[in-house]
Amino acid sequence: MDNTPLTIVICTHNRANLLQHTLVSIREAYRPPHCDLNVLVIANACKDRTIELLKTWQNVADFPSLRYYEEPRPGKSLALNLAIRKIDHGWLAFVDDDHRIDHDYLTAIVDAIHAWPEATMFCGRILPDWRGDEPTWVHDTGPYRVYPLPIPCFELGETPFSVTKDDRIPGGGNLIVHRDVFRRVGEFSTHLGPEGHNLRGGEDSDLVLRALHQGETLQYVPSIVQYHHIDTQRLKLPYLLKKSFQRSFSITLARHPHSRSIPPYLLRKLLHHLVQLTVSFDFMKFRFHLMRIAGTLGEMTGMITALNRAPEA
Repeated sequence: MDNTPLTIVICTHNRANLLQHTLVSIREAYRPPHCDLNVLVIANACKDRTIELLKTWQNVADFPSLRYYEEPRPGKSLALNLAIRKIDHGWLAFVDDDHRIDHDYLTAIVDAIHAWPEATMFCGRILPDWRGDEPTWVHDTGPYRVYPLPIPCFELGETPFSVTKDDRIPGGGNLIVHRDVFRRVGEFSTHLGPEGHNLRGGEDSDLVLRALHQGETLQYVPSIVQYHHIDTQRLKLPYLLKKSFQRSFSITLARHPHSRSIPPYLLRKLLHHLVQLTVSFDFMKFRFHLMRIAGTLGEMTGMITALNRAPEA
């Protein structure tokens, strides 16, 4: 069996403490034979001890070959695109700096590459790294459940399948892409994606949608697992509202980049939730409609932004 060239790509911004946990999980993961593993970290406008940490990890004996570069301009898409330019072949496995990889993550990737040779992209599951002390409402599945969840979760079931543009589109936190895809499809849009730690995103969904439209094959493999760090600040109402707005904005901009008007149904939806809010005397119901208002406003803002945005060069 030929060696599988695989580079773990991490873009990080002032999260040295969390990045440490990510790197530890890579060191502790099982490394399958016939896997040529490297790690590439892009320090995006970092002002903390990230560079010092990376220099230390370059000297860890049992760690894969580690390279790092600095992207001084804030913006995750800029960091991702720099990473792409520093890799000329093989597979790129994207890992967020607040994730840890499963012990069998690398094995699952290599097995998937050989099991589905026609696939040019893979995605897996992202699960909240719950510790058991979280509030019960995060697990609620009732009519007034919180969504989007404050801690990212991506799961499409226990059965592998080929993802289409009509399915739920994965984010970039657990995406594996062959280097040639970027030559055919292009890089991440610099109009989209977070700057610093704001909640704007969409750069990953935009890339995946462009790739699917151009004929790339995306395979969902549930055994490819990453775990998302639990930040308790994300469990508070201001964060929930901000995330609802920003994620709706980003997804709308990615799915409707050429929008020319605000659809009337969005105005009807906004009015519906405003009316329901006024008669919501239960906190869970009140929170639900408040988040739906924030999300609808995010959709409308995304439509307006697409309307006014200049074409990307």
